[in-house]
Amino acid sequence: MRVALVHDWLTGMRGGEKVLEVLCELYPDADLFTLFHTRGSVSPLIEQRRIETSFVQHLPFASRRYRWYLPLFPLAVRQFGFDGYDLVLSTSHCAVKAIRTPRHVPHICYCHSPMRYAWDQFDAYFGPDRVGPLTSRFVYRPIMGALAHWDAATAPRVTRFIANSAYVAGRIRRYYGRAATVVYPPVDTVFFQPGPPAAERHFLIVSALVPYKRIELAIDACALAGVPLRIAGDGPDRARLEARAMSMPGLKPRPTSQVTPGLKPQPTSQVTFLGPLTGDALREEYRRACAVLLPGEEDFGIVPVEAQACGRPVVAYARGGALETVEDGVTGALFADLDARSMAAALARVASSRFDAPRLHAHAERFSRARHVDGMRAVIADTLAAGPGAQW
Repeated sequence: MRVALVHDWLTGMRGGEKVLEVLCELYPDADLFTLFHTRGSVSPLIEQRRIETSFVQHLPFASRRYRWYLPLFPLAVRQFGFDGYDLVLSTSHCAVKAIRTPRHVPHICYCHSPMRYAWDQFDAYFGPDRVGPLTSRFVYRPIMGALAHWDAATAPRVTRFIANSAYVAGRIRRYYGRAATVVYPPVDTVFFQPGPPAAERHFLIVSALVPYKRIELAIDACALAGVPLRIAGDGPDRARLEARAMSMPGLKPRPTSQVTPGLKPQPTSQVTFLGPLTGDALREEYRRACAVLLPGEEDFGIVPVEAQACGRPVVAYARGGALETVEDGVTGALFADLDARSMAAALARVASSRFDAPRLHAHAERFSRARHVDGMRAVIADTLAAGPGAQW
């Protein structure tokens, strides 16, 4: 069976790329199609694929300023052809679920989210506070409205949707009018285990630094609570977040270049920007943290599960995928209002509570890599068994 894998873009190893990595293992000879690819940014298992990119690859600053080119994505996905393939598997949160495949070729889409910018995350990316009221209303609103229409109109091209959470399955039903089978993303609960060092008093964020993650809320809450914050990750919002941390009373951001490896955070309210972390360095950060923070509304959120696998509790906004991964008072604390005071109260609640590391790890096992692989195999086999023309 000849298989094609399709992914929005390859610029780093986040949750979506971990799903793609599993598909690369299941189909080692599959070709990979993506809008653009930054070489060396993903795991060797993905990098060694035969990777075909679109014309977006050759546009200036595509990997860093991809939002400039969002209106071109519908044209870019039409460039890909899938004649000669027996199965197409896409993993998408933006555009590639809209690829065209021959009628007899099933297209299974693992959907991390309907296109965020065009639907419920418009204000986080293109709202008046981000780009200015006139630009938001007269430039981005019409563009994103057209993309939302295109996003919904192309949903019938998918044979079957897989959602990464029940929350996303509900959004697929609302925006696309389609059902979706839930298969949670893979978490490496073998690698992420409780262990030394002992937890310290600071809090940790592991995240891409993009608007909808609401990192500024965690900065404000930690300032209010008077506790240190460490931020692992990078992204287009980094400069803005560093400036915000600098402006907060008592908070002084320390860029990666000024962090001496092995030093513990100073016992004052401060923000440390660590840059991207992986492997042992990331696992150690999880283990050292008092708790891991999830200040935004997530579609699923692999980070809180990795944290629990390492025996650390999570403080999360009580909406979206966190309601499926965090048990309030058992594996962490949920806060109801999207403001610094509500989150700071949850920080205090976690800091004064005791959590059982083995119990947190056992909870994370519900989202293990093995369960993900079994779930994906079952959905793919069921879809192929239905034959050409079937749709869910």
